[in-house]
Amino acid sequence: MARTRWLDPDEMRAWRTYITTSVDLMKALEADVAPYGITMGDYQLLAMISEAPDSRLRLCDLADQLRLTRGGLTRRMDGVLRLNLVRRVQDERDRRVAFAELTTKGWALLKKVAPIHLDSVRRLMIDHLSRAEIKALGTAFGKIEKNLRES
Repeated sequence: MARTRWLDPDEMRAWRTYITTSVDLMKALEADVAPYGITMGDYQLLAMISEAPDSRLRLCDLADQLRLTRGGLTRRMDGVLRLNLVRRVQDERDRRVAFAELTTKGWALLKKVAPIHLDSVRRLMIDHLSRAEIKALGTAFGKIEKNLRES
């Protein structure tokens, strides 16, 4: 039987601070987009579609980027479809393929909310870190992401 490798005080502090701070940070970011009738999940979906070529993304690719199952994406899409922020478009050549595409209303909302979200990210996180800390954070989470993908 493998011996348990307990966390040392620095590791425990890093882990516990991450757990509590990540929840608090997401709640604060959520509160900043809520007045616009969307959630952070909705915002993330709109942003990802906006960054795709022609502002449309295959639903299967969108699910992968959002780390959702197909059913999870369907539930996530329900709200933005109902609000007419996104439309579902069938591929003309292959009817089995569907895309999510921003509507004019979706673009308008994203243009209004993006600066507010960016200000929140800076105010709550980025502006409190040095350039070296930002790079270290990116490197650290890149390693964690790679490990999770390979596991």
